[in-house]
Amino acid sequence: MNEIQRFLAHAIQLEKESSRRYAELAEAMTALGNAEVADFFQQMSHYSRLHQREAMERGGFHDLPKLAADEYDWPEGSSPEAAWGPVAPDIDVLGAMALAMHGEQRSHEYYQKIADETADPEVKAMATEFADEEAEHVEQLDVWQANLSKLSAAS
Repeated sequence: MNEIQRFLAHAIQLEKESSRRYAELAEAMTALGNAEVADFFQQMSHYSRLHQREAMERGGFHDLPKLAADEYDWPEGSSPEAAWGPVAPDIDVLGAMALAMHGEQRSHEYYQKIADETADPEVKAMATEFADEEAEHVEQLDVWQANLSKLSAAS
């Protein structure tokens, strides 16, 4: 991907999808009665909205850019954050964390691949920045998963 506007259009869509997915996970955790994890997922949804807004501002977009489905260049044909499908109504906390982790890892890999392959220095810099942010999210989820696994094993 060698055009900054095209890259940002993808980033905006990815973050929009991420925000929606985290909101779904927060809702599921609320229904499960786990307010702490629901709050964490709400916070992650908020961060995704901030990243989306940042990408829109950087691209000078006032509205979401409109690309047809076949104009997106996604791995495996769908946004890294859309690939995990709907949240099952009976999902447990560890399952929700695993879904979130899968999305964050795919998003990190997506941005990193763009950074590694682009010839455009502006796209490279921004994709690297976004990949680094996604890596931080993976680290946050690692900590949560480790703590939840310890709690689950102690029960």
